[in-house]
Amino acid sequence: KTNSTLESLNLGENKISDIGAERFAEALKTNSTLSWVDLSGNKISDIGAERFAEALETNSTLESLNLGENKISDIGAERFAEALKTNSTLESLNLGENKISDI
Repeated sequence: KTNSTLESLNLGENKISDIGAERFAEALKTNSTLSWVDLSGNKISDIGAERFAEALETNSTLESLNLGENKISDIGAERFAEALKTNSTLESLNLGENKISDI
């Protein structure tokens, strides 16, 4: 069943790993209502970041994505940079408190 009403989802400070991130990102590809998602303080690494970046290439409703305080490194940050070239709706992407260096 497809959700057609949920606009905001906070799953911060849980123990979501790349497996959960991959599943969520897959659903995000076709979701047409979520505009705000908080997944901060989880265990998401570059693998999960890659999946979210892929989702951002097709998602047209998400305006804010918080992935702060996870395990994302330069590889994940670079992938988000690529995805943002085609995404026209995301206004806020928080990657603070990860493992990103001066790329």
